[in-house]
Amino acid sequence: MKAKLLVFLLFISQVLVAQQSFSEKLSVAAISLIEQEVTYDPTYFSIDYPNGDIPKDKGVCTDVIIRAYRKLGIDLQKEVHEDMKAHFSAYPNLWGLSSTDKNIDHRRVPNLMKFFFRNGQELIITRKAKDYQPGDIVSWNLNSGLMHIGIVVNKKSSDEERYLIVHNIGAGQVMEDVLFSYKIIGHYRYYPNSN
Repeated sequence: MKAKLLVFLLFISQVLVAQQSFSEKLSVAAISLIEQEVTYDPTYFSIDYPNGDIPKDKGVCTDVIIRAYRKLGIDLQKEVHEDMKAHFSAYPNLWGLSSTDKNIDHRRVPNLMKFFFRNGQELIITRKAKDYQPGDIVSWNLNSGLMHIGIVVNKKSSDEERYLIVHNIGAGQVMEDVLFSYKIIGHYRYYPNSN
């Protein structure tokens, strides 16, 4: 019995180390994005598939998420497209489309939220900073009514109370203390099994 318990505890510790490792890598990938100058640009682009990206000097909030995961070899364009293709009715129908669009589906906040809900972990929404850890994905409703999304990273606010967020809300890809600046509507963790 003790041997089985020891094996189980060893397995759990390896899983936790793997998750911590992935979250750390995702945090570093997100932070590296702030080094690149990007103009906020919500234009629809026709892009390659898979691994398509809009011009490197353009982007919106969803592109931060896509580019951070891509730095770890995960193509959310492909992942979202395949999940939407197989489960189209499970995704929000806010744009009046009758099928998927590999150019834009992964660049829409409601679609990323649904994808992370379906394929990752949906985490609790609280006003407690400790509940938001590096590598977590957070989405908000802005005061304007628009949706927004960003990545929690391993750098702390000046008062050491909260982790910072890498996002693009109009000033390019930046790292800021904005976790509780807007109404949080989604909190996710997506660590694909393959990594």
